[in-house]
This record gives sequence, structure tokens and C-alpha cells, in this order.
Amino acid sequence: IVTTKQGKTGRFSLNYSGTMTTSTIVDKSPSMRAADFIEFRRWAAYNLDPGTYAHPDSPTKENDQLIFDSALDGQTSLNNVLQGWSGNTWNPAKVTDTDWTDFVTQTSISQEHTLSASGGSENMNAYGSFGYLKNEGTQKGQWYERYTAMLRTNITPVDWFTMNASLNVSWSEQDYGMSTLGGRSNSVPNAIYGTAKAIYNMAVPYDENGNIVINPGGETGIYTLIDEWNKSTQLSQTMRALGSFSATFDIGKIWETVNGLRYKINFGPDYRHWREGVYIDGTSAHKINADGSAGVNFARLQNRRDFSWTLDNMLTFERTFAQLHRVNVTLLQTASSWNTETSSMSANKIAKPSFLWNAFGTVDITNPDNDASMSSGLTERQLSSYMVRVNYGFNDRYLLTVSGRWDGASQLAEGHKWDFFPSAALAWRISEESFLKDASWLDNLKLRVGFGTTGNAAGDAYATKGDIREIYLPFNGMDNQIGYTTNEPYYSSNQLSMANPLLGWEKTTQYNLGIDFSLIDGRINGAIDAYRSLTKDLLMSMNIPTLTGFPTTYANVGKTNNRGVELTLNFIPVNTKNGFMWESNFNIAWQKDEIEELAYGKNDMVDNAWFIGKSIGVHYGYDNEGIWQDTPDDQAEMDKWNANGYEFTPGNVRPKDQNEDYKMDIDDRVVLGNTTPRWTSGWSNTFIFNGLELNISLYGRLGYMVSLGGEAMTAHSNQHEVDYWTPENTDAEFQKPILGQATSGSQDDFSSLLGFRHAAFVKVRDISLGYNFPKKICSRVGLNNLKVYGQAMNPGSIYQSVDWYDMDTNATYFNRSFVFGIEIGL
Repeated sequence: IVTTKQGKTGRFSLNYSGTMTTSTIVDKSPSMRAADFIEFRRWAAYNLDPGTYAHPDSPTKENDQLIFDSALDGQTSLNNVLQGWSGNTWNPAKVTDTDWTDFVTQTSISQEHTLSASGGSENMNAYGSFGYLKNEGTQKGQWYERYTAMLRTNITPVDWFTMNASLNVSWSEQDYGMSTLGGRSNSVPNAIYGTAKAIYNMAVPYDENGNIVINPGGETGIYTLIDEWNKSTQLSQTMRALGSFSATFDIGKIWETVNGLRYKINFGPDYRHWREGVYIDGTSAHKINADGSAGVNFARLQNRRDFSWTLDNMLTFERTFAQLHRVNVTLLQTASSWNTETSSMSANKIAKPSFLWNAFGTVDITNPDNDASMSSGLTERQLSSYMVRVNYGFNDRYLLTVSGRWDGASQLAEGHKWDFFPSAALAWRISEESFLKDASWLDNLKLRVGFGTTGNAAGDAYATKGDIREIYLPFNGMDNQIGYTTNEPYYSSNQLSMANPLLGWEKTTQYNLGIDFSLIDGRINGAIDAYRSLTKDLLMSMNIPTLTGFPTTYANVGKTNNRGVELTLNFIPVNTKNGFMWESNFNIAWQKDEIEELAYGKNDMVDNAWFIGKSIGVHYGYDNEGIWQDTPDDQAEMDKWNANGYEFTPGNVRPKDQNEDYKMDIDDRVVLGNTTPRWTSGWSNTFIFNGLELNISLYGRLGYMVSLGGEAMTAHSNQHEVDYWTPENTDAEFQKPILGQATSGSQDDFSSLLGFRHAAFVKVRDISLGYNFPKKICSRVGLNNLKVYGQAMNPGSIYQSVDWYDMDTNATYFNRSFVFGIEIGL
């Protein structure tokens, strides 16, 4: 956290702030209950083969024995289903329903405390703080702890010299809980809740003897999570130190002839060390043997050290001539460097579980059963810049800024590292003109126009050189020896990106027109901006012909344009004499980007989903027309499709035939929608009355498309609650289920098409209520200020175009938190 707080001259202050937060998971898409899933699978089996399986409206015990038979879980799921037949008639209430998320979730309790002190004299002031945060996660086994310290000081021993220094240091530790890295399946951190969602509610955690069922539900690749957070761990530690040290010389105060001339040097180092250890015990469900005995354990250790620094040398000259002409000239030279070192090692068969990832020296790396591996890497890059900027103002009415930058980036190709980036801006403060200066209702009205070019050199530090990779070279009949190459694609088993010796800067030139305004003593103020930006030589990974020996290369590709309008409005609708005030802040923005040109001119690059006249990020593929229905018109259409080899029946997804040839091929693919929202907005309202303060903040995104993947509906993977098609439920959201193996994908070839959804949401960011105690009460107890407050974070949505998916977090669930805090000042 970077802060600009500093001590106040002649006064010492001590402040404390503390919060206590509770968080819970809100699942917008819970799994089907056991009885619902049983009916769902019955429909899936019937839709697969109505001659073999009974109609779901007339279930039989024998039919369920056929559908739910699975030896992988010892028939525990089947036995649970058969409980529903214990009275010889089907009673779903007798089936045990297990919500597996209950095993892994908890109410998160977190606390944060910050103690700060500040003080100073005429020539020196300082500010320091210490913070502590402890957070127990909403998923079992997960926690986060952080310590922070910050010190900032300003020293002015003489009027022509000032020294500033600040240092922010933090240390944190985070445990992700259960880990599947190195296990039977590979997952990302925070996977324990997703793992719980993958298990059927009809599956039971223990067998009749009280033993843990390793494969609950009898599905391949689905493992229990009972006590897994104690059998595996994924622990990371991060230490970071961020500093800023500067010295300013006011040369004009030393030599009056150059009054207004200043020199400033600033050095900003940034150090970060990250370490992560993973351990999975042999008794974990992801390692245990099929017979229930412990398998081999696994450990991995990764380290990453980042160090970067920036050094600025800045010379400024500022002076006003004849009380009308204000001139400011800045010369800047900047050098930046980034250095990253990485290392990783992993192995099976760690001697003792207590070793975790701390004793790889005990592993026999020559034994292939131990699957030992290690790697390391080093990445370096530099950036150097020179800048000249001139500001001119006439009578505080007409303002002009002109600047030019020369930037050089080490990661770009020789002969293309350096480029020039100019900018200019003109402003007219209309409210200072004689025809408006006496308008009492107008505080400020300024018209702005400008343009500027910026550069982007982000990307692989060695994209122009080519990556080093292993090759195997037989010498004189000996075993293969490891060699290395950077430019030969034909003798490597791993295809990497092709080097590009012509890689240069991506350049964006933006034109801006804006108005700043303030009315009625500031009660209404804001800004309106319209912009258009043109980007050329985009830095992007592009597919290339495989005959080159490489699948992709990093290149400067084409041109794009982006245009938009932004409105910011701050106003005070109510401000009464009895102390009630309502402040409102509103912003809304619209933007649209388009590709104008690509690597091959005006031709589309379909493999990359880049199309002339469309956004850079789009969803491209087949469209759909909903679900086939059992109507004469639909039956007639299905007959035409099925004459071409399709097997459509009522309840299947209906693809959109763009050229009406009753075939789905490359000619039927279209751009379905853009991935970036066209509209973004936010609205915050604060109500203040005699120390009470209520704030409500909303935000939203509209006008884009998301891909939710559709629903496979095989009934061989756990299913969240969905509205699926049956002959009695024809107006459903999703197609009919058809029984199939989860690993083989949906039995409906076009099921994924229903996953493309037009997206829009308006969400409540937070609601807070606080009370500032009156100064009189504070002074009686020796305090300068005292505030208590409560806050609801992520309380919910006002509108979502898809009600079972949280588009803000891009997941089906999110954390809802309630904060209670106090602020004390001495």
C-alpha cells in the first residue's frame, strides 16, 4: 500500500484504526439436490435409449439399479438411491442429501489493525505506521496473514534543499488449503470449493463401516475432500520492500539570476521475494492407492525474486513574467531496470511428511520413480527515457502544454528499441473571460483539447532472440546428451514461439476533447470527455504457418481505433442549515474499439478471431436459435437437417444456419459479440446528518458477451440447478439431458452454443453506516476524533442478465462480507 500521509508541523498525533470482518460464500448456482439429480439422470438415460430405460414419470427400482450402478464407490451411491425404494414405492425424501460444500465452507473471520504516529517541526516531519491483518478464509484450510510497516520523512535543513524518504515493507503468508498440484488431477489454488461442487449430492461421504469413500458418486476423476485440507497444503510467503528517496535543490534560491530553477533526483527501488511450497500426503485422495493403502507423497518448492528500480533526474524552471505569462519547462531523464530470478524443484517419495518441501536433499534424484525435477530462470530488461515538457499560461486563461519523450526498451529488436512520443494540449478557461467573469453561478468552465502518443513495449523480454530449449544429440553411440539451441526448430520436441528480429514499439495516438465545469459554489461540478485513439503495430501473439517449425510468433500486428465518451458528475442536491447533506457522485463511460488493419492488410485473421471492423476481443463461432420443439414446423426443419446426416430430435440445441444449406460448416461461423463492456458506470451517494454518515455505492457493466461454456447435461458430472427441457417444460433455458461419459463431452454436439450470453449487471459495491462522535465528547476523554462504522461489502446485485452467474467475479459464487470498524485519533 502506498500512502502520502506525512507529519504535521508542530504537532504530534497518534491514530488507531481497527476492523473486524465476517465473510460467507454466496452461491448463485447451487448443486442439484439428491432427489432432483436422480430425476435428472433418469431423464438423461431415457433420452439416450427410451427402449432400455423407463420413462422418468414411471420410475422402477430395477431401472434405477441399472442407471446408478457403479463399483468405483462400492455401490454406496446406488444404495443411497435404493433407500428411496425401501417402501416398495418411490419416496425421494428417504434419500440422503449431502451438500458437499458444507464440509469445506466456514464463516470467515478477519481482523485488521493499524497504528500510526506523526509529528514534526519547522524543518522536519515524519509519519510512521504499523499494520496487521489476519484473515481466515471462507473455505477450510485457507488463511492469510500480513504485517506492514511504513515510514515517511521530509527534511528541509535549509530553504534551498529538501530531502524526502519513504519506505513500505510488508510480509505475508497465505495457505490455499487443499492442493491437487502433483496429484491425480491438476487444479488451481482455491479449488476446494470447486471440488465440493463436483460431487453429487446423492453421493455419501462414508460407507456402512464408517470408512471414507475415495470416489464418492463413482465418477472417474472425482475424489473425496473429507479432511483433505489436513492432508495437503499450498503455502506461499511474500516479502516486499518498496522505497522512494528524493532530494530537491532550489537553485534559484542559491543564485537569484535563475530564480525558479530546481533540480530533483529520485530513486525508487522495489524488492519482492515469493516462496511457495506444496505438499500432498500419500493418504490424500489424490494420491491414495485403489486398495486404500497410502500412495507416494509429493512436494514442490518454488522461489521467485523480483528487483526493480527507477532513477529520475529532473530539472524544472518555472517563472511568471509581467504577471501574465507563466512558463514551466521540465527536462527529465529516467532509467529503469527489472530483474527476475526463478527456481523450482519437485519430487515424489519425501522421506517424512514433516519434511514437507524442506528436505529435497533426502530424495534420490537418480530414481525415476521419484520423478524429481528442477528448473531455474533469469529475466532482465531495461527502459531508458528522455523527456522535454513546456507549459505556458497566459493570464491564467489560455494554457498550452507541449512535450516529447524518447523511450528505449531492451526487449525490442536491434534498430527498433527507441522511438519518439510527442503530445500537446490546449486549454481555454472560459469562465475567466470578461463576458462570464461576473456570472455568480459559474465557478469554473474550461475547454480542453489535446493529443498524445504513448508506447507499449510489454511482452517477453527475449521475444526477439528466441527461447532456449532442450534437444537430444547422440554422440558416438553414447546415451543422448543434452544440448541447447535458440534458432533450430526441427530437433526439439517442444515447439516454442518463433523469434522476431523486427519487433518494435506498439504506439497509440489519442485525441481528446473535454470540458471541466463547476457551478453554484461547487455544488455541481464534473467533466465531459470525448476521445479517439489510434493504435498501430500492436504487440500480439499471432498464429503462423506450421511449415516454419513454430506455431506462433510475437509481432507488431495491424492497426486499431478506439473511441469513447466519459461523463463525471459530482453534485450536492441537499445541504440544509440543520446539518443534513446529500452528496452524489456519478460516472458513466461508453467505448468501442475496432480493428482497421492486420498483418496481411485488410484481410481477417480467423485463426486468431481478429476481424476488420470488429473489436479485438470477440466471441466467434456458431450462433443458435434456441431449442428444437415438438411442433410440425420444427419437425419439418429437423427432417431437412437429418437428411444431411444430423440426428436432431425435440429438446436438442438448434444451431443457426447462416446460409440456409442445412449444414453447419465454416461458412456458418459469425462474430457473436464483444468481450469488453461497451458501457461502464458507477454511482455513489453519501448522506450526512449530525455525525451520522451513510454511503451507498453502485456500479455496473453493460453491452458485452460472456461465454459460460453451456451445459453438457450428460448426468455423468455433477449438475448445478438448471432449467432443462422436457416434453412438459418446453420453454426451458437449456436442452434436454442425454446420458454420456463426462470425459467424452456432451451428447448434444451444439450444447456449448447456449453458453454465449449477452451480459449486463448492476451491483451494489458496498453500503456503509458510520458515526463521528462530536468534538466535545472526544475532548472529554482526551481524544481528537472517534468514529465507529459498519459496512456491507458485495451485498448483492440489483440486476443481472444471467441470474445464476456473478459477472463481476466471473464465477457462480462470491464472498459477501460485513465489516465493523473503529477509528481513534489522539
